[in-house]
Amino acid sequence: MVDIRVGQGFDIHKFADTPIEGRVLILGGVSFPGEPVLVGHSDADVIAHAAADALLGAAGLGDIGEHYPDTDPAWKNADSLAILRDVAAKITASGWRIGNVDCSVVCEIPRIAPVRDQMISLLSAAAGAPISVKGRRAEGLGSIGRREGIACFASALIIKES
Repeated sequence: MVDIRVGQGFDIHKFADTPIEGRVLILGGVSFPGEPVLVGHSDADVIAHAAADALLGAAGLGDIGEHYPDTDPAWKNADSLAILRDVAAKITASGWRIGNVDCSVVCEIPRIAPVRDQMISLLSAAAGAPISVKGRRAEGLGSIGRREGIACFASALIIKES
């Protein structure tokens, strides 16, 4: 018998009003020097966060905030790929195999397409399973369209064979 579960993840971070010393924009594990940075307790990688949240949800293990709270100094400026690796380990320790994760990033800047393959490679390696990334624009609508931040939606499929 095969048990299949699906989870949804979401993350959003706003851009900092002013540059933050020593911080660079990170999306899908890729650095974007010179771009506005996102505000967050960890490195604010919305793609890795949404993927991790989708996986946790699929396995019924809560959400990213429960496991990596922004009140815990251990996660201050943390590498979100390390968080994703840790989530993948929790999933497999619970007897599940990650089928895939699909991510849709919504942002006006930066452009995702030129580094999509690198993001896919880094995220997939961290999760130990295929992760896809699609960039979408908000077409100037709402806070994302006004370049106030970046959001990401993710869906994850996990499988358990008994």
